[in-house]
Amino acid sequence: MRADRLIRLLMLLQRHRRAKASWLAERLEVSERTVLRDMQALSASGVPVFTEQGRGGGCVLVEGYTTQASGLTTGEAQALFAWATRETATDLGLGADLAGALAKIAATAPSDAVAGAEAMADVVAADRRSWYGAKETLTALPALRQALAAHRRLRIRYTSAESAAPRARTLDPIGLVDNAGRWYLVAEHRGRVRTYRVSRVAEVEVLRQRAEPHERRPVLEVWRELRSALESQTGSTGIEVLVDPDEAPRLRRLLSMQLVAGGVIVETQEGDGRLRWRLPVRQTDVIAAMAVLAAPSLTLVEPAWLRGDVVAAAERATRHYS
Repeated sequence: MRADRLIRLLMLLQRHRRAKASWLAERLEVSERTVLRDMQALSASGVPVFTEQGRGGGCVLVEGYTTQASGLTTGEAQALFAWATRETATDLGLGADLAGALAKIAATAPSDAVAGAEAMADVVAADRRSWYGAKETLTALPALRQALAAHRRLRIRYTSAESAAPRARTLDPIGLVDNAGRWYLVAEHRGRVRTYRVSRVAEVEVLRQRAEPHERRPVLEVWRELRSALESQTGSTGIEVLVDPDEAPRLRRLLSMQLVAGGVIVETQEGDGRLRWRLPVRQTDVIAAMAVLAAPSLTLVEPAWLRGDVVAAAERATRHYS
């Protein structure tokens, strides 16, 4: 986020050469202190900028300086062309713009830096879709991106996971997040920060009113907080299971899907040859169903209350399918 802001700051200074810190802060939606820190960062990186105090002072870019890609290294060129292989820009409706930007960079960069960089597309691929996950329909994404760039409020029709039909919501958007190929809109609805799966957005209307969310932090910071809160609500339960060694690879794959973040399977061997696994899991109801399905290759040992759920589930299934 800061790198993007530094580029925007430099572009503003290239157009105006001299500007008040307060004016720049308003355009960049940060504090004047942040603008001054960014000026120091640009200066430290070799950009000829400085600040002047007093009346008529401000943030200044030396006359005649323009950015160019003549200093682009081979690694930097490869990074840019590898980035072009990703689907993110296309999802946002910016695929052609990204290709054009890279072409302009390539036209001004040293030939030895660009040579071989385009070949990165042949050897680096980004598959953002999870295994067995269907590709999402993201027709609303370009309109959401445009509304965010223009700082406008939104009215959307959205079908939540709990409802069967879309409902209208008026939002103050904060940002967009690409989470492993699934796009989410982070926005305030009636003063509360919420997330909306973009594939469930049926219609988008960009309103004339300026978006005024109370949350002013960068979207990545807000997203991490939301994600952490959701994961902590899910909780963690320690379980012990006995596993048939012949079925261990398959059962390890299944149980690994339920491990909490950072969790591991601790293994010991019993006297009868079976493996005892201890692991922290997220959803005990999924473990109970798995224990019914995988018996007798998988035997749940602890906790005792979950063993009761397994027995009850097995009895229900027997009665239902008898």
